[in-house]
Amino acid sequence: MHDSQAISGLLQLIFFIALLGLGFGIGRYQEKRHYKSIRKREKSLSALPAIAAKVVDPYSFANTAETHLVMGNVVISVDYFKRFVAGLRNLVGGRVRSYETLIDRARREAVLRMKEEARRLGANLVFNVKFETSSISKGRKQTIGSVEVLAYGTAFVPKKPGR
Repeated sequence: MHDSQAISGLLQLIFFIALLGLGFGIGRYQEKRHYKSIRKREKSLSALPAIAAKVVDPYSFANTAETHLVMGNVVISVDYFKRFVAGLRNLVGGRVRSYETLIDRARREAVLRMKEEARRLGANLVFNVKFETSSISKGRKQTIGSVEVLAYGTAFVPKKPGR
């Protein structure tokens, strides 16, 4: 009976390590792929400024532009490996670097989606950009399951002649 418990414990440990390795590998692959997409899209949208300023020069846009609320929203899930590493970090305290890339990707993706909406409208500037964030808890211990970021701002769309 003792040998079967040891084998069972060993199998559970192997299963745990396999899941951890799988979470690390797949999570890293997905993160790299997402960052590659973000960089490509940021480059294509670099000509459309998005600024946090609350006020712009009124003479630059007076009677020449319409304003529209634009927004971009994203929910990104935490992979198993990041959750495990964050749990270990919570034991000793300090920065949880494994979540920092998650937040960075979410913010950048939300801004890109906001800028893509502004571009569809024909905007030449997005100003007063703001962020709202929230975490979606998962499980009994209320660990973070996902993070949501909403980016929003005011887009200036040049008026068409004759309007």
